[in-house]
Amino acid sequence: MLSRRRSPVVASLQLPPVTTLLFLWVLSCGHATANTDIANMTALQKHVSFFDRNKDGIITPIETFEGFVAIGCDVAYSRDSASSVHAALGPITSPVDAPLPHINIHINLIHRAMHGSDTGALDAKGSCRFVPQKFEEIFIKHAKVRPDALTSSEVEEMILANRDPLDRRSWLAPVKEWGLTYKLASDKDGFLHKDSVRGIYDGSVFVKLEEKRSLQIEI
Repeated sequence: MLSRRRSPVVASLQLPPVTTLLFLWVLSCGHATANTDIANMTALQKHVSFFDRNKDGIITPIETFEGFVAIGCDVAYSRDSASSVHAALGPITSPVDAPLPHINIHINLIHRAMHGSDTGALDAKGSCRFVPQKFEEIFIKHAKVRPDALTSSEVEEMILANRDPLDRRSWLAPVKEWGLTYKLASDKDGFLHKDSVRGIYDGSVFVKLEEKRSLQIEI
């Protein structure tokens, strides 16, 4: 069950009316839990499970907000992103018997949120499993300056190369996902390393970013 105690960051927000109602509903009502089998999670489930802060199988808007803040995003970006992500994915991943409104993301149904114009490193045919061959192709095709890392222009090239001309609605998601990862995880020389890219698919890069931010705060 989601804790009803607000974090200092959440409590200090000045939110638009719709977003405020959304967050207050989650805080006041809580939600049911879902079974979570971490050992047998797909790569996509692991990718999003970082944002399941209490590890109950269901991600609330508050948890997504706190997850974005934890990896280094500012409050405004985290608030707006949490609202838009849940508005898009909540209805898609909610079972029919979930309480209204369908704004929570259910990890066991996250495969419903798969989109086109991606790298193919996640199998889109229902399994959402990691595909090593497709992952290696990212660097074979696009890593020209260094074989084990991507520059900003190489990330943009990769995104453009993977666009599905028949699915224009899927073009924006990779731009947001890769843009944020590059901004937060690239090194001081502008390289997004292979291990960081690998960490996108299993969510481990988010854990590292949170640890890095925690050390910076302590310093």
